[in-house]
Amino acid sequence: MSQPSHAIPFFIAKVGDDGTQVDAWPEQPLLVSLEQGGVDWPSSCRNGTCRTCIGFLSAGTVRYEIEWPGLSPEEKAEGWVLPCCAYPTSDLTIENSSI
Repeated sequence: MSQPSHAIPFFIAKVGDDGTQVDAWPEQPLLVSLEQGGVDWPSSCRNGTCRTCIGFLSAGTVRYEIEWPGLSPEEKAEGWVLPCCAYPTSDLTIENSSI
């Protein structure tokens, strides 16, 4: 009897509207996946406090492992994310923007 495959799924992260896309792994922060895919994304603290990496999620979903990742509830509701501490939960589209 063969063992079921436990391959870790990954999602596709599209960056902006120029066709750039990278593999986005659910077990690592989105920022790491962006960097591994060759995307030059601004970052500094990598813990959700400085907001250097802030981006706008125009499609898809993420989750956070920390309770307060440096975004207000209103910003989260509008679609702002901090890729340094956001973990993808679906395919997504993110735009490099600042508030």
